[in-house]
Amino acid sequence: MPLDALHDARPPGPDPDTATDAPVPVPRGGWAALRPLLLRMHFYAGLLIAPLLFAAAATGLLYAASWQAERIVYSDELTVARVGGDPLELSAQVAAARSAEPRGEVVSVWPAPDAGATTRVIMESPGLPEGRTLTVFVDPYTAEVRGRLATVGDALPLRAWLSEFHSSLQLGAFGRNYSELAASWLWVVALGGLALWLGRRRKRRSQLILPDRRATGRRRTLSWHGAVGLWAVVGLVALSATGLTWSRYAGENIGRVQDGLGGATPAVAAELTPGAGAAGGDEHAGHVMTDGMEMPPPAPTADVGIDRAVAAARAAGVTESLQVTLPARGKGYVVKEKDAQVPVHLDAVSVDPADGRVMDELRFADYPLLARLTRFGIDLHMGLTFGLANQLALAALAAAVMFLVFWGYRMWWLRRPTKDRTLSAGRAQPRGAWRRLPVTVVLPVVAGTAAVGWFVPMLGISLAVFLVADAALGFAAGRRAKAARAT
Repeated sequence: MPLDALHDARPPGPDPDTATDAPVPVPRGGWAALRPLLLRMHFYAGLLIAPLLFAAAATGLLYAASWQAERIVYSDELTVARVGGDPLELSAQVAAARSAEPRGEVVSVWPAPDAGATTRVIMESPGLPEGRTLTVFVDPYTAEVRGRLATVGDALPLRAWLSEFHSSLQLGAFGRNYSELAASWLWVVALGGLALWLGRRRKRRSQLILPDRRATGRRRTLSWHGAVGLWAVVGLVALSATGLTWSRYAGENIGRVQDGLGGATPAVAAELTPGAGAAGGDEHAGHVMTDGMEMPPPAPTADVGIDRAVAAARAAGVTESLQVTLPARGKGYVVKEKDAQVPVHLDAVSVDPADGRVMDELRFADYPLLARLTRFGIDLHMGLTFGLANQLALAALAAAVMFLVFWGYRMWWLRRPTKDRTLSAGRAQPRGAWRRLPVTVVLPVVAGTAAVGWFVPMLGISLAVFLVADAALGFAAGRRAKAARAT
C-alpha cells in the first residue's frame, strides 16, 4: 500500500502543505507517538521505492499471463496432431528425439501428462547458453518430432524470458538487486500503509473497506488507495515473503534459518552402492580409492531401460505428471511427480538401472512442515497451485500495486503547496518525531529495525542510506534557516 503517508489525514501541528523541518510536538505513548515516525518513513519509502514496485508489478502481470500465452504460442510443440491408439514406449520416443538431435545428450524425459500432449525429451546440447537445455517435443503416438525449443526448466522461451524480465529486467546479476530491493520493501510499505489506514478516524465503518464515493479530490483518491490496499495487503506480504526466498542476500539467510530449523527440502537418494544397487547411508558409499584419491563409481553397465524404470515407479505409486531423470555416473533413475496443483502430486522414487528395483521413496507428505510451506508459497507465487484461478489472482494483485502507486503519486502531487504549483510537491511529516518517542518505544523500534535490516540486507542498506541522506538534508536545512535568521 505504498505512499499512504503522502496523503494521510493532516497530522497534528502545522499544516503539512506549509510545514518546515522544525520539530513539532509529538504526543507521548502508543499509536500517537509512533504515527508521525511511521508517516515520515512511509512517505519516503513509498516515494523512492514505488518505481521499483511498479516495475515488479508490471513485469509480474506479464508473467502471470505467460502461462496461457505459452499454450497459444507453442501449441504445435505442446499438442499432438491427432489422438489415437496407445502411446508408444518411451524408449521409442527417446530414440526419435536422439535421431532428430544426434549431438544432444538426453538428461531427462517428461512423458506426455495427458492424452493430447507431447512428450518432452530434455537434452544438453552444445552451443546453448548456460542454464538452458534443448527440449525436443515428440508425438507419443507416432514418434513424430513436433518441434525443438531452448528451455529453462519447464519454461518455454516466452515464459523464460518474461521470468527473467520480472526478476532482473534482463540486466543479469545487477538487475536482480532491483527485484530484491522491491521485495524487501514491499511488506514494509504494505504493513505500514495498513497501520496508517486502520488508525484513521472515519465517520462510517464502511469507509474502512470500501471507497468513499461521496468524497472528492484527494480524499476520494485516498479512499480508493486505502480500501484497495486493505484488500490486497495479505497477498502483497505473501508475494514479498516468497519473492525473498529467491533473492541473493535475504534468500541465503532464509535458507540458513530453514535448514537450522530442520525444514530443508529433502531429496530422494539415488546413489548406487557396489553390488547392492540400493543407496547406503554413508555419503561416500560406493566410492573407490585410486592412487590415494577418492573416485566416484563408474557409470552402470547394465540398464533395464526407461520403460521398466517408469513401470517400477508407477507400481510404487508415482503416477502423476512424471519427470524421469536418466542415470548418471554412480546414480540410478529418479522418477518424480511434478504436478503442483492442489491436490499436489510431488512424490519421487529412485530405481536401480541394473534390475529395476526401487531403491528409495520420498513422499511429499513426509516433507518437513517448513519445506511444504515453502513449496506451497513458491508455487502460489508462480501461479501453479490453483492453475488459472491462481494466475488471475496474481494478475489482480499486480494491477492493484500499479493502481496503488499511481494513486499515491497523484495524492503526493495534490498535496503540494498552492503558492508555487510549478516546482513544488507534497512534503513529508516534519523531522524530529523519533527524538520525542518514549525510551520504551525507541529501544524496541531500533532493535527490531536493526535485526530486520541485518536479516534482509537490501532493506537495511537502503534504510541506512536514507537515514544518512535525510540527516544531511536536515543539517543543511538547519544551516540555511540559521543563516536566514542572522541576516
